[in-house]
Amino acid sequence: MGLAAEIWKYRLSYLFIAPFYAMFLLFILVPIVAGVLLGFTYFNAIQFPTWVGWMNYQNLFSQDIIFLQHVVPNSFKFALFVGPLGYVCAFFLAWLIAQLPNVLRTGYALAIYAPSLTAGIAMTVVWQVMFTGDRTGYLNSFLLKWGLIEKPMLFVQNKDYLMDVMIVVSIWASMGIGFLAILAGILNVDKTMYEAGRIDGISSRLQEIWYITVPLMKPQMMFAAIMSIVYTLKSGAIGTQLSGSNPTPNYAGQLMINHIDDYGFIRYELGYASAISVVLLLVCYLLSRVFGYLFSPKEGE
Repeated sequence: MGLAAEIWKYRLSYLFIAPFYAMFLLFILVPIVAGVLLGFTYFNAIQFPTWVGWMNYQNLFSQDIIFLQHVVPNSFKFALFVGPLGYVCAFFLAWLIAQLPNVLRTGYALAIYAPSLTAGIAMTVVWQVMFTGDRTGYLNSFLLKWGLIEKPMLFVQNKDYLMDVMIVVSIWASMGIGFLAILAGILNVDKTMYEAGRIDGISSRLQEIWYITVPLMKPQMMFAAIMSIVYTLKSGAIGTQLSGSNPTPNYAGQLMINHIDDYGFIRYELGYASAISVVLLLVCYLLSRVFGYLFSPKEGE
């Protein structure tokens, strides 16, 4: 039986999955291919794209001083703290909440998850009250009251503090769908496994987590890790929202997303912005593969 005949035989099944594939093609595959192709062109959104080959990538890694001196170090520092620390916090908060009775568990889970539902601007308004650079800011008011500083500090306008504020706010808001996946994984672990573990010599809750909980919920751990990667790499907007400018003051909070927005929507160098987007996509893919390898079930497990 030929391929065409095989497809015709199962035509009804293909009809059911056709809407998904149509949306995937239209909103994911086509934009990715277009972005990759535009990365090899000079495109200013007015004139027809001009093919420049690898020039955008050569400029990015050899001549873009802002990218090399600010964006890459800032992105590394931001990802190093927000990604792993937010992931670990999500796991332990989910584990603690899983120990509570059902009613309390639902309330605490909602409270932890709620910040991730907040729009970026609304979230920024909430935290700007904390870090406002005058006496009305909660943190400045506390520091002035206790004599720790002599005058209010401009936390979100100062290059020495902006990245730290971004990290704090991002970790607070990072308990999204990955947190819920971890919580569901912990709750679905068979309780008899803990009883068997105690019989085999497991004597502490930490040992239960390491030898029973984590190995039995690797799919949820991998999903949460990938969601953490995606959240971390797309969180650059928080710096511009807190500081009110793009580029951020002295490029102190400039991340990959900010660099893309700068060249794509301020300078209108869309070809160059597409090249940066492709680099970001590759970084996201490579990190996803690493976590997929770490948390995928191994042979014999």
